[in-house]
Amino acid sequence: MTPSSRRFTAALLCACALAAGGCAAPGGLGPGARVSPVSVQPRPESLWPAWVEAPGAAVGRREAPPTPLKDAPEVGPQGLAAVDPAEVMRADPRMRPYADKGRITGPGRAGLRPAVHRDLTGDGKPELIVAADIATGRTVLAVYSVVRGKVVAVLHTVGRQMAVEAVGTDLLVRTASDDGAEQAVRYHWDGDRMTVVNDEKRFLKPGPGCETDTDVRPAPTPGCPAEKGRSAP
Repeated sequence: MTPSSRRFTAALLCACALAAGGCAAPGGLGPGARVSPVSVQPRPESLWPAWVEAPGAAVGRREAPPTPLKDAPEVGPQGLAAVDPAEVMRADPRMRPYADKGRITGPGRAGLRPAVHRDLTGDGKPELIVAADIATGRTVLAVYSVVRGKVVAVLHTVGRQMAVEAVGTDLLVRTASDDGAEQAVRYHWDGDRMTVVNDEKRFLKPGPGCETDTDVRPAPTPGCPAEKGRSAP
């Protein structure tokens, strides 16, 4: 049989097989071959279904709105910008011990940082932001707003080597944590108070001037790069 006749015979046989049920492709299944069963992938199964139904029902987020400070100064049309910050601090039990500390204009000494007024609620009226550096190396920060004409404390936090930045109407508070890393906490107005919307910890990477011991991470050093360690939305 010549090569051409062999090709013709093969084509004829394939055509007949197609009429009967199809020719098997190279590497494919032949006639009568069984298909392997498809394995069923496991589906997620909630251990606590109630928490899936209400993912926003987080613990600690249903606090009552803060109450006005007793004996706080009256707030006029000019808002908190026209109120003595020390008087506001004296009306707040948590800030009263620092209200009469001396004023400071730079780091390195204990005392009150200059008061800052900035709109953190988005209503166009600036809040009052005060901070006191104390002898232990920590800083006490408080934010006050006006609700229905009354002064209300909407944020109070403490930390070491505190640096505070404004990001739009949010506050970013950076401090040195106890394990030597930098803690960066972002606060946002939720309608009642300034609440945490992001919390990150950054560990320093060794470099020139940032040498570290293998067992001890240093406190944040200006100019040294940091490595993000944890984020919690």
